[in-house]
Amino acid sequence: MRFTPQFLDDLRARLPVSEVVSKRVKLKKAGREWKGLSPFQQEKSPSFFVNDEKGFYHDFSSGKHGDIISFLMETDGCSFPEAVERLAQMAGVALPAATPDAARHAERRKTLYDVMDLAAKFFAEQLTSRTGAKARGYLADRQISPTVQLQFKMGYAPGEKFALKEYLGAAGTPVPDMIEAGLLIAGDDIPVPFDRFRDRVMFPITDLRGRVIAFGGRALEKDVPAKYLNSPETPLFHKGDNLYNFPTARTAAHNGATLVVVEGYVDVIAMVGVGFAASVAPLGTALTENQLQLIWKMADEPILCFDGDKAGQKAAWRAAELALPHLKPGKSLRFELQPEGQDPDDLARSGGRIAVEEVIGAARSLSDLLWARAIEGGDFATPERRAALEARINELANGIRDEVVKKYYRQDLAERLRATFNPNAGRGFGAGGGFGGGRAGGAGGFGGFGAKAGGGFGRPGAARTFTPGAAGRIEPRGRSSASAGSQTINRSPYQVVSPQLANSSIMRGQRSAISRREALIVQSLINHPWLLHDKLEEVAALELAHPEMHRLRAGIIACFAHEHHHGDEEEQSEQMRSDLVKAGFSEQLQHVERAITTKDVWAAQPGAAREDVLSTWIQLVALHRQWHSLLRELKDAELALGEEASETNYGWLRDVKARLAEVDGIEALIEGFGESSGRFQRST
Repeated sequence: MRFTPQFLDDLRARLPVSEVVSKRVKLKKAGREWKGLSPFQQEKSPSFFVNDEKGFYHDFSSGKHGDIISFLMETDGCSFPEAVERLAQMAGVALPAATPDAARHAERRKTLYDVMDLAAKFFAEQLTSRTGAKARGYLADRQISPTVQLQFKMGYAPGEKFALKEYLGAAGTPVPDMIEAGLLIAGDDIPVPFDRFRDRVMFPITDLRGRVIAFGGRALEKDVPAKYLNSPETPLFHKGDNLYNFPTARTAAHNGATLVVVEGYVDVIAMVGVGFAASVAPLGTALTENQLQLIWKMADEPILCFDGDKAGQKAAWRAAELALPHLKPGKSLRFELQPEGQDPDDLARSGGRIAVEEVIGAARSLSDLLWARAIEGGDFATPERRAALEARINELANGIRDEVVKKYYRQDLAERLRATFNPNAGRGFGAGGGFGGGRAGGAGGFGGFGAKAGGGFGRPGAARTFTPGAAGRIEPRGRSSASAGSQTINRSPYQVVSPQLANSSIMRGQRSAISRREALIVQSLINHPWLLHDKLEEVAALELAHPEMHRLRAGIIACFAHEHHHGDEEEQSEQMRSDLVKAGFSEQLQHVERAITTKDVWAAQPGAAREDVLSTWIQLVALHRQWHSLLRELKDAELALGEEASETNYGWLRDVKARLAEVDGIEALIEGFGESSGRFQRST
C-alpha cells in the first residue's frame, strides 16, 4: 500500500507525538516538551523527550530519534504500512484506496470483519451457556482454564444445523455475507445453506490488528470425519499467509521471548500458559513459504517443536526442505521433537515450564537435522555407499540459494563426512559413525542415529551435544577432550565460562538460590494482585530461573483466575496469600521472604501507592529481561572467544560484562521509588 506525503503529513498533524507516545511511556510536562524514561533501554533519570511543536521524539540514552510512525515501528516491531494503518485508526482517518476497486474491496472486507466479530461473540456466549457444558468439560480435561479461554476468545458451535445462521440473521446479516465469510456451507446441490461449524470447540484466528478473520473448530465426537475443521479461503483469510496467535507472539518475540512453532491450537495455548508467549502454529496445513517468512520476520532462529511420532518427523523434514533454498546469513531454524507419543500440550501440562525449557533448550540446528536424515538407517560399509551419501548431502547443500550460506553448509557437511569415516578425525562422532557429541557408541549417537541407526531425531536417551559440563564448561564442536569410543579429541584452550554464566539459568536450568529480583517480582504480585489485571500476559512470559518461582507464579495465576478476591487492596493481598497457603505454597512464600534481604524496595511492600508499584514493576521487569538477554549474549561472547582468541572477541566479552555490572548498579537504584506512597516520610 502506498501513502502520499500529503496523507502522511495530515496524519502527523492530527496526532500529537505525545498522544501516541504516552500509550507506551509515562510522560511528564517539562516546559514546552514532555519527558519520560526511555522505552528503548533502561534508565533511572528521564532522557527521553517529546516535542509536539516540532513533531518528533528524541532519546538521549540510545540516540533514537523519529516521529509517530517510527515510534510504533521501533516499539511494536511493526512494518511501515502497519504503523500507518494503526495511526490512521487512532486518528479516525480513512486509509486512501489506490483504485476504485480497492476501495470497494476494502469496504467489503470491513463488512465481513463485522460478521466474523458477531460470530465470535455468538460462539463465546454458547461456551458459557448450558449448551456449552460438554465443551467446557473438554477444555477442563485439557487444563484450559476459563481465564485462558477468555484470553484466546474461545467458544463453542452448537450441534444444531442453523444455530449460527439464525443468530446472524436476527442481527441483520445477509446470508450471502455469511457464505462469503466462510461460516455457512453452500453450493448448487445444497438447497438451504447451513452452519459450517457444528458441535465443535471454536478457536478464533485473528489478524495482526486482533480482528477475527477465521475459525478453527475441534470436534467433540470421535466419529467425525475431520477432528479439526478450519474456515475456507475467504477475502479475509488465506491460511497459508497467517499463523495462530500471530499478533501476540510477534509482540512477545519483539520483546525478546523465544519464538516457538508448534503444530496445533491447543499446543500454542499450552505453551503460552507456561510462559512461552511467542508461540505460533500453522493453520491446519504444513508450514508454507509465506508462513516461514512471517516467522523469520519475528526471529532469526525460531524453534520448530513437533510431535514425537512419525508424522512429527515428517513435518520436521518438510520444514527443513522448505527452508533450505531461503536460508540467509543469520536466518535458520532449530528443531526439537517431543518424546514418542507426546506433543507440546502433553509436555506443558505434565512438566510445566521447566520441562518445556529443557526440551526447547535441547533444540538442534538445521544442519544437524539434515545430517541425521541423510544417515538414517544407512549402511555405509562400502566405498560406493559412502560415495552415494556424499552425493546426497552435496545435493542438499546445492539447494541453498545464498552462496555464503551454501559454502558453509558444504564445509560443515564435508567435516561430518570426514569425521564419520576417518577414525583419526575429531568431530565428536561415535566409533560407529553416529553424531554423538563426543560420546561413545555408534548407535547411541545424535538422536539415536549411527551408521546403521534407525532411531528418531532428538529423542530422550540419545546423547546430546553442546551441553555444558558439570563444572559449567562449554566444549565447542570438535574441541572436546572427552573420549568418543576409541577417539581422543583436542580440547579448546578456552574452556571454563565465567561463574556468572555457569551459574545462570541458561547453563544450569535453574539457580541454587532464588535471586532477589525474582523474589521482588513475585512479592509484588502477592502484595498487589491488581497488577495481574493488566500484566497477566507479561507475568506469564517472564523468564524465571528458579523452579520454585515457576511453581509459585503458576499458583498466583491460578488463585487470580478464581476471581474471588474482594475488598480493598490490602484485603485482596491477604486473600491471595491465604489462598497460596491453602494451595501448599507456604514453604515457597518463606523462601521469597528470605531472598529479599532489604525492605528498601518500598513499592513491593503492602500499602504502596499504585503509581509507585507500577513504576517499580516496570523497572523490575525491564531489568530482569535485560539481565537474561545479557546472559545469553555473554554465552555467545564466551563461545566466540573459545573459537577464536581475537582482540575483537576479548573486547566483546569485556563489553558484555561491563553492561552486566551496569545492570547490577541500576537495579540498586529502584530502591528510590516510592515517593507517592510517602516512602521517604515513613522511613525517616
